[in-house]
Amino acid sequence: MGRTRAVFFDVDFTLIYPGPTFQAQGYRRFCERHGLAIDESTFDRAVAAASVVLDRVQDHIYDPQLFVDYTMHVIRHMGGDGPGLASCAREMYDEWASCQHFFLYEEVPDVLRELRRRGLAIGIISNSHRCLASFQSHFELDGLISAAVSSSEHGFMKPHPSIFQAALSLVGVPAAEAVMVGDSLTQDIDGARRLGMSGVLVVRSGRAPADDAGVPVITSLRELPRHLTLAGAADMGH
Repeated sequence: MGRTRAVFFDVDFTLIYPGPTFQAQGYRRFCERHGLAIDESTFDRAVAAASVVLDRVQDHIYDPQLFVDYTMHVIRHMGGDGPGLASCAREMYDEWASCQHFFLYEEVPDVLRELRRRGLAIGIISNSHRCLASFQSHFELDGLISAAVSSSEHGFMKPHPSIFQAALSLVGVPAAEAVMVGDSLTQDIDGARRLGMSGVLVVRSGRAPADDAGVPVITSLRELPRHLTLAGAADMGH
């Protein structure tokens, strides 16, 4: 890894995580409003099974229907089906954009402030349709983020190279001097590395994928500075 001048972060499951609205009980409430009955106990298995919907995208053009289809897939695997399925999934897609349903991982503000103190540009690159300006305001991150690119506005999703290039252009840093941090090896890390960026994979469960291909793996963003080549960079260790 060369000298680091900019660090880019994925948003969902890297900086923030969903609250009860998008856990098993939340799915049940959404489904009840649309006349669907589901088994909450199958939630984790249903989410894992639905991941193939996102992984099989080929052209990486942003399409809201992709995420609606993903949600429908989860609901079906939980036993929900019927005339209200599509409308339920669409409502959930719309609500995903609302910051009130999410929580910031506790270490995020401290880590971002430390990176800025060390002179790094910080960017966020998200496949979500969430307004990233509202995201920064809601979580009181104003002044810490130098660039923000969402796939819904850009038109292409990670791992398409153009969304990484757009973010790099906003901060004026070449790919070789930038690091992408995210929880998806395919979307965040592989996509960035194909453009010449470095990558750091966040695996909060501690179970790294078998094919991490030498990518640094961290379980908390507090571990990130030790993986950045920067004068004075050190683990914050608390």
